[in-house]
Amino acid sequence: MLLYIVRHGDPVYETDSLTDRGKLQAEAVGKRMFDAKIDRIFSSPMGRAQETAEPACRLLGLEKTIEDWTHEIEDERLTPFPDGKMKSITFVQNTYYRENGNIELPYERTYECSGINQSNMKSAVEYIEENGKEFLERLGYREENGVYRILRKNEERVALFCHTAFSKAWLSSLLHIPLHIMWAGFHNTHTSVTVLEFENNENGFTAPKCLCFSDVSHLYAQGLDLIHDNRVEI
Repeated sequence: MLLYIVRHGDPVYETDSLTDRGKLQAEAVGKRMFDAKIDRIFSSPMGRAQETAEPACRLLGLEKTIEDWTHEIEDERLTPFPDGKMKSITFVQNTYYRENGNIELPYERTYECSGINQSNMKSAVEYIEENGKEFLERLGYREENGVYRILRKNEERVALFCHTAFSKAWLSSLLHIPLHIMWAGFHNTHTSVTVLEFENNENGFTAPKCLCFSDVSHLYAQGLDLIHDNRVEI
């Protein structure tokens, strides 16, 4: 199975919808999903994710399935670190997640990291982990001691339209990357595509392998700008 994790297009957060630029990005990633021959489409319940999924649904003739657990992480990611002002952990300068010994914190101690230790990310990630395991089991892969038992050899290509903080939290869990290192070193942009492979190994077990992260080749193919998260041209 190939799992395509797609961030929503350029948003208007106040109305939970897409800008005109975001709608063009959604059309571009819809064509990417069509070319990839996606078999099933899932989406966050939030408007900007559903709107991003619509072109893919239209082109492929598929209905999207809403997965409530893929809702964006909101209040849980707020931290007063380092200046006492509440902000997303995404807006904390990434050096704080590496300095003063933080970079050496292993996976199981990630919530001790500066900034993250003043947020409620632990409960958010635990919720995503629990529901993510149930989602993957529905698709044929049951988590057992860090690997996945193949309940059925799923050859589908599955797309999930979702959000930045949610997807980074889930990827942290799926790939066993400490959460603070994920936040320090990875960021996915609007309509970017991350692909995980669950190879159907003959011994009956598999584990997710990241084939690409935050790919935006579909934007380039359609002549759209490559401004990462409305900040820097890539």
